[in-house]
Amino acid sequence: MACTLHSSSNKNSLQILTEKVKEISRIPASWGAYAWSIGKEDQRRGIHALKVGTALTLVSLLYILEPLFKGVGKNAMWAVITVVVVLEFTAGATICKGLNRGFGTVMAASLAFIIELVAVRSGKIFRGVFIGSSVFLIGFAATYLRFFPSIKKNYDYGVVIFLLTFNLITVSSFRQDDVLPLARDRLSTIAIGCAICLFMSLFVLPNWSGEDLHSCTVRKFEGLARSVEACVDEYFRDQDKDDNILDKQASRASIHTGYRAVLDSKSSDENLAHYASWEPRHSMHCYSYPWQKYVKLGSVLRHFAYTVAALHGCLESEIQTPTSVRSLFRNPCTRVAREVAKVLQELAVSIRNHHRCAPDVLSDHLHEALQDLNSAIRAQPRLFLGAKHGSTNSRMLMELNSSKHTTSRTTLPSFKTDTASLLERKNMKADQPPERNERGTLGRTLSKIAITSLEFSEALPFAAFASLLVEMVVRLELVIEEVKDLERSANFKEFMEYDHLTIDLTCKEEKKNNSSVPLGSHTVSTAAE
Repeated sequence: MACTLHSSSNKNSLQILTEKVKEISRIPASWGAYAWSIGKEDQRRGIHALKVGTALTLVSLLYILEPLFKGVGKNAMWAVITVVVVLEFTAGATICKGLNRGFGTVMAASLAFIIELVAVRSGKIFRGVFIGSSVFLIGFAATYLRFFPSIKKNYDYGVVIFLLTFNLITVSSFRQDDVLPLARDRLSTIAIGCAICLFMSLFVLPNWSGEDLHSCTVRKFEGLARSVEACVDEYFRDQDKDDNILDKQASRASIHTGYRAVLDSKSSDENLAHYASWEPRHSMHCYSYPWQKYVKLGSVLRHFAYTVAALHGCLESEIQTPTSVRSLFRNPCTRVAREVAKVLQELAVSIRNHHRCAPDVLSDHLHEALQDLNSAIRAQPRLFLGAKHGSTNSRMLMELNSSKHTTSRTTLPSFKTDTASLLERKNMKADQPPERNERGTLGRTLSKIAITSLEFSEALPFAAFASLLVEMVVRLELVIEEVKDLERSANFKEFMEYDHLTIDLTCKEEKKNNSSVPLGSHTVSTAAE
């Protein structure tokens, strides 16, 4: 018996050990798949990793090659540190950090050299006091400057490098007679590191912050268009069918992804706009490209996305309008959503191609769709009056009065189903508080009355949904105005000038046929494609 138990325990231990080995062997494969998915999501990530590795290899030559090492010595480590901290994913971020590091180092070395010239002519005690006082004053002033919003936004990294370099050179000069070679070597190595970083960022498959911000703005419009369209389609989907559960989950996930990317984009937009302002000019014209207009447009889009999020919340609401009632308004609501999505797509195309959108981008079809929705709602007045619920409320209140949980002192002489009457009864009961054992019953009674009175119409949840659609159209007009402001500030191409060749050919054809051929938006859009 003991042998049997011992053999079975050995088998169990061996089986557990085998399973553990299999799990451990699967870990590298899962990590590799995850790493591959990260690179596949954005191929520039792998390219940037290769660029960083190449830059570190180049800067390591300062140590490896004997002539270079004799020239800079142990200060070559500053070049390695510069490459690690300066070389960023986008060219704008690299330029920003590189110039900040360079200017900070130059300013710190110059100031440290001036202080050394003053302190070297004094005695050792006075020199130590003077250096300590200088470190305190410069540290206090530079740290206080970091609280200035403009300094914090643009030059915070440069101030940090200034403090670091100044303290290292100044404090080292107390034990070293000649500080000039130290400052020169550190400046040269930092300059070498910054030059390598700028070369890799600007000339080897560069990633521009401005292009990222521009593309991100276009993706926001496209994501919101998909979310609006999918949200309305999901709202009018037949809820009684269970054969499309996976499609329903995928649709709702796409809705959330579309507007969530807009709501979470505030920080990334500000960073990209800041780094884009450090990059070379966007065009050959001598004007500063208005990257902050993209930030402002992103803010307006977030307000629009709040409405889409509220529209999505109607899908998750516990109180839903019956499918039979919703089907009465399917066509006008779907048409409004289609027109809103169409406008968002047109705005995305105009921004992507750097040309101005059509003057009538908010087309008459959208206004017609709103009129159809209004007519459909006004054609069903009984759905929003809820007359049939009056008898239901009275019957429920009578049942509540005759319940055994209601005491003789809990009397409701008149039954009203509006909210004002409920508040009046609560105020009357507040003046004459009931006994402790009656409070729970009275609370439950008033709660049921309130719920019943609020459910005065089956179409109430749909009324909220329809009002959000109308609110979305109003906010869409604000988005269009902001897009037009961006187009004017960025000098986008005129809508009718996008393809001069096609316009000239059309004009010649017009003269040939002696007929008026309007150059509408469709002709120019086709030519642009």
